[in-house]
Amino acid sequence: MDIFKLFFDHDLRLDNLAPRNGNTSEDYDEERLAEFMKPDPTYSKFYITGTRLEEEQFGINTLAKFREVITQLGRAFSDSSIFSTSGTFDSLFDALSAAEIGEAVILGNEKPTANFSALRIGKETNTGHKKKEIREVLQSGAFVLYKEKAHHGFDLHLFSKGNIYPVLFDRFKPLVDDQFRFFSINSKRMGRERHFYFETWTLDKPPHGAEEVFPETVL
Repeated sequence: MDIFKLFFDHDLRLDNLAPRNGNTSEDYDEERLAEFMKPDPTYSKFYITGTRLEEEQFGINTLAKFREVITQLGRAFSDSSIFSTSGTFDSLFDALSAAEIGEAVILGNEKPTANFSALRIGKETNTGHKKKEIREVLQSGAFVLYKEKAHHGFDLHLFSKGNIYPVLFDRFKPLVDDQFRFFSINSKRMGRERHFYFETWTLDKPPHGAEEVFPETVL
C-alpha cells in the first residue's frame, strides 16, 4: 500500500534581516524597526513524501504510483518550463531522473538566471541555508523544487511565493484508491519525527494536523 503525504507550511517570512555590520545598537534597532514596518513578504513550502507500507520503504520514489505522482505534479506546472543544472526538460519526470540528490529544479516561464550550484544543498546543509538563493528565484515568479535524500531514495521539497495548495490538492486527489492513501498534513502541528512517520504506528488514527483525503473530500 502507498502512503502519500503532502506537508504544507504557509505564510513563512521570505525576507532576511540585515546583519549588524558593526552598527551601534541604536542603529540596529532602527534597522529592525524599518524592516518591521515594511510589508511582510511570505512564501509557502511543501514537502512531498511517501511510504511503501508493507515493505517499510521510505521515499516518494518507493511508491507503486511514483510515476503517476510526478506526472500529476508536473501537470500543476503545465504553463511552466522546467530547468535544472543539466538543461531544459519537457517533462518533470525526466528532470528529476537527471537531477542528483540535493539539486534544485526551477519551474518558470523564462530561463532562470539563478546559479544552480549556489542553490544546491549538501550533506552539511539544508534548504534553510539557501534562503537568499531561494528567495531570489521566488521573487522572479518561478518555483523551486528540491530532490532531497530519504531513507530509501528521495523526497521532494517545493517552494512557491504564493499558496498553491489548492492546485496540488486537486492534482493528487484523483490518485486516491484502496492502495493509495493520501494525507494532507499541516507541518506546524507535526513537531516530532515520530509524528512524521505516523503511518508506521497509528495509521488509522493519525495525529492532529494530519487529515486523510478521500475521493469525496473537498476543500
